[in-house]
Amino acid sequence: MTRTAGGVTRRKALPQLSIRIDFASDGRIGPGKISLLEQIDALGSISAAGRALNMSYKRAWDLVEEMTRICGVVVARQTGGRDGGGSVLTPLGVSLVERYRRIEKAATAAVREDLVKLQSDVERRSRVRRTIA
Repeated sequence: MTRTAGGVTRRKALPQLSIRIDFASDGRIGPGKISLLEQIDALGSISAAGRALNMSYKRAWDLVEEMTRICGVVVARQTGGRDGGGSVLTPLGVSLVERYRRIEKAATAAVREDLVKLQSDVERRSRVRRTIA
């Protein structure tokens, strides 16, 4: 907990847990690929999703292709329509995002106490370092 100038007490943010799932097929799914799928779902476009994540269209497309190789088709092209088409997540893509986020949430809950202790240890070490300097 920290006090601000106004006397308001805020809880410090805990360290974040990052989950990467390594598959036996030499592929992996982690927060970057999941974020890309979420952006594709939100924006309806691989190129727009790439831009939103500060990556090139080629990089975004390569990551989608890698996920397809690992898991199956996770993004489908939508053709026609007023805007000329775009991309949508397949049911597998939606399931992949949902399942990954559930795993991430459960893992974070399982290690919350350790994250709190880790944060405390780091803050204590940081205070000691500042008093020495």
